[in-house]
This record gives sequence, C-alpha cells and structure tokens, in this order.
Amino acid sequence: MNQKRPFLVEVLTAIALIAAPFILPHLGFAPTTINRILIWGLFGLGFDILFGYTGLLSFGQSAFFGTGGMFAAYLLTELDFPYVMVGIIIGAVAAGGVGYLVGLVALRRTGIYFAMITVAISEVFFFVEFNPLSEYTGGENGLPGVPTPSISLGFTTFRFNSDWTMYIFLAFWYFVGLVVALRIVRSPVGAILSAIRDNPLRAAALGHNIHAYKHTAFVVAAIYAGFAGGLLGVMQGFMPPDAFMFDTSGQLVMQTAIGGAGTLFGPLIGATVWLFLSDFFQNVLHLGATWKLVLGIVFVLLVVFLRRGIVGAIADVYALATGARKSAEPIEATAAAAAIAPAAPPTLAEAMPARHRPTDHASGPILQANGLSKRYGGLMANSDIDFTISHGEMRGIIGPNGAGKSTFFKMLTCEVAPTSGKIVFEGRDITGMSVTDVCQLGLTKSYQINQLFDRLTVRQNLTIAALGETRGKFRLDLFRNIGKIPGLSEQVERTLALVNLTHRPDTPVSELAYGEKRRLEIGLALATSPSLLLLDEPLAGMSPRERVETVALLKSIARGRTMIIIDHDMDSLFELAETVTVLQEGRVLVHGTPEEIKTNSKVQEAYLGGVHGEMA
Repeated sequence: MNQKRPFLVEVLTAIALIAAPFILPHLGFAPTTINRILIWGLFGLGFDILFGYTGLLSFGQSAFFGTGGMFAAYLLTELDFPYVMVGIIIGAVAAGGVGYLVGLVALRRTGIYFAMITVAISEVFFFVEFNPLSEYTGGENGLPGVPTPSISLGFTTFRFNSDWTMYIFLAFWYFVGLVVALRIVRSPVGAILSAIRDNPLRAAALGHNIHAYKHTAFVVAAIYAGFAGGLLGVMQGFMPPDAFMFDTSGQLVMQTAIGGAGTLFGPLIGATVWLFLSDFFQNVLHLGATWKLVLGIVFVLLVVFLRRGIVGAIADVYALATGARKSAEPIEATAAAAAIAPAAPPTLAEAMPARHRPTDHASGPILQANGLSKRYGGLMANSDIDFTISHGEMRGIIGPNGAGKSTFFKMLTCEVAPTSGKIVFEGRDITGMSVTDVCQLGLTKSYQINQLFDRLTVRQNLTIAALGETRGKFRLDLFRNIGKIPGLSEQVERTLALVNLTHRPDTPVSELAYGEKRRLEIGLALATSPSLLLLDEPLAGMSPRERVETVALLKSIARGRTMIIIDHDMDSLFELAETVTVLQEGRVLVHGTPEEIKTNSKVQEAYLGGVHGEMA
C-alpha cells in the first residue's frame, strides 16, 4: 500500500489533526488535554522507535524530556534568548547529546539489565535537577515565565497564546515529528532496527553493527524527548520539575503499551486514552486519590485483552476483514503452491546468479586454519585443527555427535574466539575479529536452527541481509528511500529465485512451511554475496522429499561458489561434496574424497564402534 500510495498515512494524519479540535471537545476533551496529548504523542514517537522498532525498553526517557525542556526554558527565561523555536531546538540537541553519552554506558548491557540502567539514570537526573543544579532549574519550583511562541509576518505578528492557537502550533510540530519518524522507519536504518528487535544476533551475523544502530535509536529517542519537553514548557508557560520524575517515564511506557508499540501512532492513541481517563476519573467521577488505582486496573485490562495495543487490534481486525473478502480458491492455490513447490531448477539459478565479489575468481586457498583449538573450562571442544579450503571447492564436514563440528564452524565465522590457533581468510588474519566484520569480508553461514526475522516478510528478511553488503556495517542514511538503493532490489530478487521463494516474497516468515524456512535461512546467507558460504546442517529436520529438493537446490547454487557443509545425512553430503573432512573428539580424523571416506576403517570405527563394513 505504501508503494502505491506513499503519502497516504501523512495525508490521513493531517486530516485527523485538522478535524480533532472540532470533534474531541464534543467527546469531553478539554482544550488543554488535547494539547497535552500532542506533546505526549510526540514524546512517544521517539520512544516507539527505540522500543517498538528496536526492542529496547527504556525507563529513563524522563531524563531527556526534562533535560530538553529545562535547557530550552533556561535559555528563554534566565538568558532572555529571543527566539522560542530556536531555543526548543537547542534544547532537543542538548537532550540528544546527553542521550549519546548515556547510551555509551546503558547500551553495554541488554534486556533487563539495560532497562534497570535506564531506571537508575532517570533517578540520577531527578536528583541532580532538584539538588546540585537547582540554581539553574528552579528545583522544586521549576522555571516559570517561559514565553509563548510567535511568528512575525512583517505586517503582523501571530502569537500562539490561547489554547486553540497553541493547538495549531503543537499539531504542526507533531505532524513534522511524525513525518520524520516515518522516514526513519522506512529507511535502511529503520529496516535494520526492526531486524535488531527480532533477532539481534542474526542481524550482527549478516554484517550489521547492531551496537551502533542501537545507539542511533537511543539518540533519536532522546532528541524527540527533548523536543517534546521544550514544547511542554512553552505550552504551560512554565517548565515543571516533575518532567524528570520516574513517573513520567512510566506513563510513557504505559501509554505506548495501550496504544500499540511499533506503530508510531500507538503513543498518540495511548496518550489520548490515558489522559482522557485520568481527567474523567478526577474531574467527573471525583475519585480523589484512588483514580490512579482505577486507571491502573484499566491499563491491566487493556494490555491483557489487547496484547498488541489498540492500534494493533485495529490492524488485526482490518486484516481479518480484508482476508475474509478474498475467495477461498486463491488462498488454497497459494497454499498448495507453497506445499508442492520444487527446488529451484539449475537453469533458473544460472539465469539469475548471485553477485560475486572480486576475489571469487581467484585460485588457491581461500581459508586456512592452523592449530585451531577451543577450550571450555576443562572441556576441549576442538584441538589443534589444521584446515584448508580452496576457491571454488565444495567441502563436506562430518563426524559423530560431540565431534566439535558446530564449535569449529563458530570459530571459522568468528562467533566464538579460539583459545589458540590462527585463521586466515583470503590472505588476511581474521582471528579475533567480530562476526560482523568477517561477514563484511565475505565469510558467512546459515544456521542449523533457523535464525530468521519472524515478524518480517520473506522479502524484508532478504533485504536485511542484502543491506549489509550494499551499505557496509553502519551508515546513517536515516532519510533515504530504501527502494532507491542501487542494486538492492535486484539482489533480493536474485536470491528469491535462487532459493525458489519468488511465489512467497510478501509472506510473513511465521506463515512459511518448515522447508521454506530452511531455504530462506540459506537465502539470508546468500544475499550477503559471500566468497565463502558455510552451511550448518541445511537438511536438518526435513522430510525425505524436502531433502531431495534441498540437495537439488544446493547443487544449483554451488556453481561458482566456495562452500563448506556440515550434515548428518551422509548420503546427501557425499552426493554434494567433492572432498570430505571427518572430525572426531574435536580433532581431524581423516580427509579425502567421498569414496575414500566411505571405505575408511577409521571412519567406520568412529561411527559404528568397530563394526567394519562399507558405509552406505
């Protein structure tokens, strides 16, 4: 819908903002409440980019809300800075700078530890505002006398000094903030943030510097918070000290949860519900101090019964309604096509080959490992492995369970650091590098257990992978149209053809059959245009039919590529590989052609415990 009507969301939002002051008062909304909703909605836009799109739950946004507001208020009151909007923007920049510094500390941890750090940061800022910096912030009194904004037109000056003129001012800046947020989430950076939310480890393995992107989202959220804080000061004519309170962060989180995280409109809808009910319980029902208890119960009920929030529930109802209007025949046809789709024929793979790096036509060794060992405490997972693979070779690795195959693969792709030894890839020592850096160099793998971005579509998954190769590991193209990146769509279409998913590009990953997910798992690695592709048990968990199809697929994509495959299906592996390396107890047992491995007595003993005979 966005491609056909790219500005539909913006147009509908503008219409809603124009209509709101004529409709909401009849529903019981006071003018000041409507203005506060816009400020909280703008505040929530940045938080939704951080939480809803990146998956980082911060309880410290009040620190930036208060910082931006107080900084702007101090300029406009104590320093008599004459330009209100410039003061607000300076306050937002100051909040962003503080957010950058705070992010250096907070983003060293993830999950609950990150959330707890942000709680502590919020409390620290509240203490600093009330004590050491009270001379500048007014302490518990805040900063009164913040001037209202005005626009000089030469012949007259338009002042936003009433509730409804202030609404025009705030609605304009909310709209600007929404347009910027939409550009961010539709940009390459926004796509990568969504990938980090779903599966940060896989995003890193596809060549993205996830720490830098998280830091970017953190700073963007801080800037939005600071800007909203500045608007709060000019709306009230007073910058309140409670902007720094933890309660402010808590309300923001609850409003976003009520409205729906990851929607951008969720914070605005949540703020509408939250502020209306708080005013209703206090001013209409006169509940006194118990209004927070009642509002808390309402919050719990909304979150329990609307798990994706109000906006998410509306989207689900819309999807259900539009899905119900579709005839059953196309749905059944699509499902049947997905179920019986064969592996991509070789002619298709040849017609749409994946892009290659300049070194792909080189000769000689592409990767060499010398004396590679990995120890976990008293357990030696791999011991003194020497391993070499040449350009264009298809190598198989087999071994009994516990032979150290997966650990060996993780060391080759730098997911884990070796205890000792050296890894050289295309003449460069990569020992100790990160998995992100080696992917950028052209070495990547598919995983034994699917590591996909489940909330995204097939096309979006492959786009995430291709972005790592087309843009590098980090780039701040926050406002770039992702569809206009040269070569990106072509790379995605090539990869869709290679893994035979051209009939399923816009299907959510969660709806794919298992065999399709395995093909997509391989496709993610292929979309990075690797010089060396490692496949960790690509046939794991497949039915016999799916195995046959996937073997045909692997044969078709192997042309002109260097690949290493681990799998327990030796019949299929011997059919694919030119040479085979056997691991046992973390060491290289033997190396040879499939025929040599089949008749090797050491291999038979390793697998069959000394029962000699030919391996099938």
